[in-house]
Amino acid sequence: MNADIAQQNRSQAQSLIDALSTPVLSHFIDGKNYLRQDGATISNRSPVDDTELNQTAQGNEADVATASLSSEKAFESWRQWPAEKRRDVLHAIADRIEANAESIALMETADTGQPLRFTGKTATRGAENFRYFADLCTRASDGHSYPTPTHLNYTMREPIGPVGAITPWNMPFMLATWKIAPALAAGCTVVHKPAEWSPLTATLLAKIAFEAGLPAGVLNTVQGLGHEAGSALTQDPRIKAIAFVGGTQTGSRIMAQGAPSLKRVHFELGGKSPVVVFDDADLDRAVDAVAFMIFSLNGQRCNAGSRLLVQRSIHDQFVERLIQRAQKIRVGNPFDPAIEVGPLIHRNQLTKVKEHCFNAVQAGATMHCGGVSAVSAHLPAAGNWFAPAIVSGVTPAMDIVQQEVFGPVLAVLPFDDEAHALALANDSRYGLSTYLWTGNVGRAHRLARSFQSGMVWVNTEIARNLSTPFGGMKDSGIGRDGGDWSFDFYMETRNVCIALDGHAIPKIGKL
Repeated sequence: MNADIAQQNRSQAQSLIDALSTPVLSHFIDGKNYLRQDGATISNRSPVDDTELNQTAQGNEADVATASLSSEKAFESWRQWPAEKRRDVLHAIADRIEANAESIALMETADTGQPLRFTGKTATRGAENFRYFADLCTRASDGHSYPTPTHLNYTMREPIGPVGAITPWNMPFMLATWKIAPALAAGCTVVHKPAEWSPLTATLLAKIAFEAGLPAGVLNTVQGLGHEAGSALTQDPRIKAIAFVGGTQTGSRIMAQGAPSLKRVHFELGGKSPVVVFDDADLDRAVDAVAFMIFSLNGQRCNAGSRLLVQRSIHDQFVERLIQRAQKIRVGNPFDPAIEVGPLIHRNQLTKVKEHCFNAVQAGATMHCGGVSAVSAHLPAAGNWFAPAIVSGVTPAMDIVQQEVFGPVLAVLPFDDEAHALALANDSRYGLSTYLWTGNVGRAHRLARSFQSGMVWVNTEIARNLSTPFGGMKDSGIGRDGGDWSFDFYMETRNVCIALDGHAIPKIGKL
């Protein structure tokens, strides 16, 4: 670990933040910074030591209306752009994202507490999203043909109109591109409302896109609080659809708020993803994958494998191996390239994680490692530090098993056989991902058919493939991202039926 390098990186990050947000991190509307003179602001604070990073504009209904009007005006010309021209500008955005990779990583680390070892890949993943959907631009409006002897039916797609994207504070840059890139490729315009806890890279993305050649008004960003700016966006009649990533309760409110204007919604919501490990699995690889999927990204990821279900015959040895692994994870200043887990994003989130662990222990569970007490005394006391924790002896009904903790906390339960494993895995209101480890191919296929989740990963951590459907069941969401599934959300489908000959038309009222 190198304190000097960490300090240099943090100083560079602050310089970038100051350049972007002095005196205030503004909205970006119609191709320029936008800030009402009487506008309120939000203090954006460092997860490392609670010092202020910047002041952020606190958008309201008027700001959202301005952005929505700009998107509505821009939509009429943007939708008419040839697909090849849209493709080229999306590739130009990807190029510019890659050129700004270091700035994106540093600002994201400052904003979220995610270690540089992970945010260093943020620009690459964001650029991949833009390139992938750029190459689908020429196919976005494609439909299908359904001929009969008397008629030809064919379908076509067209962009739905201006859409709202409300994105979360975990992996904010990548998840913003994940929503925005397919919308732009489809020919939609976008009003983006990022999470107030991680506002920085959203403004940077909007400016990058504009400088790369995206016309003014096609991508507008409004900063602010969810119950103000977010609520205004979900109710604005000019916005035809809302793509949201975040909590299940917030998703429910968005659906209700958009109901009067019949807004289309796409939700990626909470998760409590089980990892099911049988005794015939490759346990070395399983340990690696389990640790990565709960402790990487500070445990703040929607598809974290936060419920570990281990066959009873290997439970104790497997948990002990995980404890040893967790205790070796390097927790500290996220600007240090050697650090693996940084501070949680906000004091409120730290409190939530601590309470889940405390309540579980009070109810009889055992917390084997991690928590606040396991953090080095040399770290700033005001930081949101929480070392990777493993909690066993839990019961299926405990909150730590049923609720999304969203931190580096793994809850462990034993199971006896395949039926028991399936029952425990499906005993959740959530249904985003399931991770299965087994050497039995037949079992893998049987359980993959029965798990109540939108995605099943067998003998692997999450493996990203932009062509496959990404999304959850139950309280984990509505709709799917990826490939053509994204266009189904951002586009309307029209059917055209043409008679091929003089087929017999039913007669009524003719003598």
